[in-house]
Amino acid sequence: MTGHLEPAGRPLLPVLSHPMPAHPALDRPAVPDGLSVLDERRDDLYVLYRGPLASCNYDCPYCPFAKRVDPPELLRADRADLERFADWVEATTDRRLSVLFTPWGEGLTRSWYRDAIVRLSHLPHVARVAIQTNLAARTGWLAEADPRVAALWATYHPGQVTRERFLARCRELLALGVRFSVGVVGLPGHHAEAVALRDALPPEVYLWVNAAEGHVYTSEEERLWTALDPRFGDSVRPHPSLGLPCHAGETAISVLGDGTVRRCHFIKTPIGNLYDGTWRAALQPRSCTNALCDCHIGYVHLKPLGLRDVYTDGLLERIPAVWP
Repeated sequence: MTGHLEPAGRPLLPVLSHPMPAHPALDRPAVPDGLSVLDERRDDLYVLYRGPLASCNYDCPYCPFAKRVDPPELLRADRADLERFADWVEATTDRRLSVLFTPWGEGLTRSWYRDAIVRLSHLPHVARVAIQTNLAARTGWLAEADPRVAALWATYHPGQVTRERFLARCRELLALGVRFSVGVVGLPGHHAEAVALRDALPPEVYLWVNAAEGHVYTSEEERLWTALDPRFGDSVRPHPSLGLPCHAGETAISVLGDGTVRRCHFIKTPIGNLYDGTWRAALQPRSCTNALCDCHIGYVHLKPLGLRDVYTDGLLERIPAVWP
């Protein structure tokens, strides 16, 4: 089994009891100057940013970027790209921006991602800044961020880190008042660890489960995973998407390090560039051109699924509005 189990006779860690910070829907940054309250939702823009960083400190067998080491020149380019992106966010005050960093590798081991999250969290026109992370890096830097805005999408990888160490990081986040979700990849060998993790986390912390790529779930497996994550059904099978209306390319965009703008990470055709302003004219209602959509950061924007109504202000950090 790939998951880490407690040695026989060793007591389990106590249940984490710090309350999660309240949902900030009524305590969000002010609407930017020049916008009315009615304009607020209309002018929302969700930005998924992915620079060239691909290095990771973990060796997960299900990840193509496991233990990859980036050369110094790539790291310098990634840092410069991210700083340029942060400058763009700061200057783009006519939109209410929500930013999710989705690096191929682990971003929080790099100081420039930590610095960017702190910086963006204090901008009045940024509603949320979040990052996908394995939670291996220290968390104390988040004390400098605005906890109403900064958030984490954390993944627990059994076999790469002990449950004790991962839960210690979760305690740190709870003490800091930072919003976060926790998730696992739904491999059979992860189930016992996922159950133990759920038992140790306070009920306010949402635990999500991603269906493992290539794994076909029996009805019993689906039932077991759904008992941990009531929304597992969203992930367990791909969503037919061809021709369906999607928020991607209208109120959500994917941005590469060089500023290339795509409607989403999974449709490679560029629709503009962040830094020459062409992204603005490109925003329009669009239908999906892919046959299937099987990743959360994609299908969460498919309009017929209505998942924006499920997650509302927790969309980027993957926390349903009504939880627990």
